[in-house]
Amino acid sequence: MITLTKAEEKIMQILWGIEKGFIKDIQKKFPDPKPPYNSVSTIVRILVKKEIVSFNKFGNTYQYYPIISKEEYSKSQMKNLVSKYFNNSFKKVVNFLSENKEIDIKEVNEVMEMLEEIKEQKKNSK
Repeated sequence: MITLTKAEEKIMQILWGIEKGFIKDIQKKFPDPKPPYNSVSTIVRILVKKEIVSFNKFGNTYQYYPIISKEEYSKSQMKNLVSKYFNNSFKKVVNFLSENKEIDIKEVNEVMEMLEEIKEQKKNSK
């Protein structure tokens, strides 16, 4: 999976939110000061070349839509992050988050419940 630049990712966040849109629709979703129309158009065309975005043609205008879902991209980025920085170790990720106090006790309990459910599912599928 391709890693997106910050600008490409911002446009993808917008497209995932609106599902389909013309350049002007995408541009409208940016906070002020909005980027120039041509800048948005250039980035969208790059996303088309990367085969992450496609379009429907209506005369001389194009309506763009994402080809990959936000979930697909998130999974890919998470796998890349865990692989690159944590040697594919879930244990190292959890340790890193807990040492840096990025999760509170409520979240710890929720994660523990989720892990118990996963453990049971894995047991039952054997």
